[in-house]
Amino acid sequence: MPNLADISGMSALRSHTLGDPRIKIAVLDGKVDLDRACFQGGNLTRIDPYWIESFEIDPADIQAFVEIDLHAKAAGLSEEESGKLMEAAIPDENIRRSIHLQSHAAHIISTICGQPGSPVEGIAPRATVINIPIAVNGEDFINPLNLSRAISTAIEQDVNIIHCAACHPTQSGIAHEFIEKAIKQAQENNILVIAPGGNDKGECWCIPAVLDHVLTVGAMKDTGEPFKFSNFGGKYASQGILAPGENVLGALPGTDIPIRQKGTSCAAPIITGTAALLMSLQLEQGLAPDAEAVRAALLNSAIPCDPETTEEPERCLLGRINIAGAYELIMGTPLQYQQTKAEVSNRPVDDDSGVEIIAPETGIDQGYLGVNNQSHLTVVSEPSPKTAIASPEEQLVVAAAVQSAATTANATTNVISATPITPSAATTSPRSNLAYTLGTIGYDFGTEARRDTFKQFMPAATVGNVQIPANPYDARQMVDYLDENLFEAKSLIWTLNLELTPVYAIQPVGAFGAEIYEILTYLLGGQVLAEDDDNYIERVSIPGIVINETVRLFSGQEVPILKVNSPRGMYGWKVNSLVESALQTVSANQAVADESRMRRSLTSFLNRVYYDLRNLGQLARDRALNFAATNAFQAVQTFSEAVAQGMELADIEVEKSPFCRYGSECWDVKLKFFDPDNGRRAKRIFRFTIDVSDRMPVTLGKVRSWAVSK
Repeated sequence: MPNLADISGMSALRSHTLGDPRIKIAVLDGKVDLDRACFQGGNLTRIDPYWIESFEIDPADIQAFVEIDLHAKAAGLSEEESGKLMEAAIPDENIRRSIHLQSHAAHIISTICGQPGSPVEGIAPRATVINIPIAVNGEDFINPLNLSRAISTAIEQDVNIIHCAACHPTQSGIAHEFIEKAIKQAQENNILVIAPGGNDKGECWCIPAVLDHVLTVGAMKDTGEPFKFSNFGGKYASQGILAPGENVLGALPGTDIPIRQKGTSCAAPIITGTAALLMSLQLEQGLAPDAEAVRAALLNSAIPCDPETTEEPERCLLGRINIAGAYELIMGTPLQYQQTKAEVSNRPVDDDSGVEIIAPETGIDQGYLGVNNQSHLTVVSEPSPKTAIASPEEQLVVAAAVQSAATTANATTNVISATPITPSAATTSPRSNLAYTLGTIGYDFGTEARRDTFKQFMPAATVGNVQIPANPYDARQMVDYLDENLFEAKSLIWTLNLELTPVYAIQPVGAFGAEIYEILTYLLGGQVLAEDDDNYIERVSIPGIVINETVRLFSGQEVPILKVNSPRGMYGWKVNSLVESALQTVSANQAVADESRMRRSLTSFLNRVYYDLRNLGQLARDRALNFAATNAFQAVQTFSEAVAQGMELADIEVEKSPFCRYGSECWDVKLKFFDPDNGRRAKRIFRFTIDVSDRMPVTLGKVRSWAVSK
């Protein structure tokens, strides 16, 4: 990331504000060197905590550390090579660790609040920053007691944002009680907690980044691709966002020569600085800073990675930072570059209009959209983004801001929106490793040897009075065999299919593995029954977690693994019996009903979701839709009145819910019914609000309905 301007939307956002001194940021890190040029004139202070005992460091050691650090960066040395040079130059390990923490703090804080015109210009130079050192050496830096004390001190300082640079690795995701209570107290005090996700190169987590409602930050390259070392998985998938983490310019202790570094620790302050600017804009609107609103805006506007072009999309967490989208969610208007008076007086004027057109920030590659070749757009002062260039699919998510900006084209003579681009509307729906998928159950052998093993052990089947050899491809025979030998279910590759095509390999895991295999066998047995059987199963739902592994089927096809560790949410639709039950309920409440029309209407919704709107169940909106399909049959009595009156399903819409409980992700699924015999009759809408933040989605509140004219 050569410059701040190369982050899409950053220059436009900073044209509105450089921060407000009333916005306070506590940076929990090492001990920052306040004498650096980039901090002079800023609102930066340091609290020397009571719980650590400082010791003097020879300035020569700091100078040696800096020289080696700069040399290693210029020469492209590895961490191991530079570490050996450090050990030779500074034998005392405590001193090396202490200087390292000072260096870390200088880099992070300068990214946030470095002053304009200095060697390092930060994102929010006008904000107030308070450095609270957690420790002066590496061992105490992840000490739970020290970290909780630092958080409590930040709360006492009445800060708006806590930037916690500590990253304590964890495999359980469970933090020490001290830290968990301190984080919860901060959030109860309307404080946004931001933390790096860590650089452990896998599905690993850090404390406090993995704790509930912390804004987790991963690192991406200048190209927009997630770094291989950036952690992912677990709660990171629902509360994490990627920011530029390569070539980030920052300060060093003991010198005014800046250095470029990489890592999630370098990406996190970019999110912190952006959050501070958004809170400053809230103040300018006469509002109190709202930590949760800013957190939600950054997460909900994130641009998901395209799984077709990204090798491991799960490393993208919820997606890449989208400054323009977050601004619009906070302010309600598209982000546009706001010129200063000096820029307005010096800029050229269009001969026809008397003003120059300035593009609204959309966070997309304007060259891709043909702006420079076909539209009437001229971009001033805001260079074309070089970071996180969006794919065509991602552009649909954010380009809608361009069209909405057109409605304000005449609102000012200094900022006028571009000629609108009108792609199909799209709602941001992040992809995660969670999946809630509809389909049918299948099985596969993987190899000829495995198939022949089953053929050898399965007993011969009897059809009428004729005995025939065992056929492992006959699902009826397989179900009968597994009913007697459930342990053999583990030897099969169980698949979830969409119209006979396997899309996932189901892998039961955990304490309920045996029960899950039993349910899979039961569902498979229901599918092979006659369609008029009350126990016939036409569709199933399977919730689980998609992992970054695949299984090769007997055909050679490779499918991703869907891990299932609980039978919760595994349903099989006995469509016939459900419809009959619904008909009996409606008949009891309605004097007259067209049974054939009601039967058709009750089955149309699921068929519509399965055939017309079929999906893999990984996008948040798709998980909500699939669960609504499951829940719609369970709650069929809710809209039985409309069905009984002869209304049929017209449209299905899925959109982000404007209302949601704290820490959740909610989507509204709207079902619109119409009267096919009377076009003038008002349509009826039924709305499900679905929370998809957990592996098993859940309906919030009741299903609501109302009439509409169109």
